[in-house]
Amino acid sequence: QVHLVESGGGLVQAGGSLRLSCVASGRTYTNYAMAWFRQAPGKEREFVASISWSGGRTYYPDSVKGRFTVSRDNSKNTGYLQMNSLKPEDTAVYYCAIEVHATWATTNEKDYDYWGQGTQVTVSS
Repeated sequence: QVHLVESGGGLVQAGGSLRLSCVASGRTYTNYAMAWFRQAPGKEREFVASISWSGGRTYYPDSVKGRFTVSRDNSKNTGYLQMNSLKPEDTAVYYCAIEVHATWATTNEKDYDYWGQGTQVTVSS
């Protein structure tokens, strides 16, 4: 079993920045892709970013491209989501997830095996 814990959420004004972290513990895997998703009240969960095991490939939807950056430090079993130029529409609970035995990352939430509990991000206008 893998346990994921997100941190770094909070309240920020529009235009501000936040950096989310996701620490994986428990059973370790040699290869796993990592992704971030978010869910706003009354909306479906949506893809935000993903990163391959090596970190060499990253994926973003157009809504966050150029503002968000996903990264990871495999030595620390930790992933990061740097969020800049935040907008009120970025307000949501942000979740990290991992897909085990995966070298390449995907954008489909159904591919991911383990999920964190989420961290709230609120952007005020």
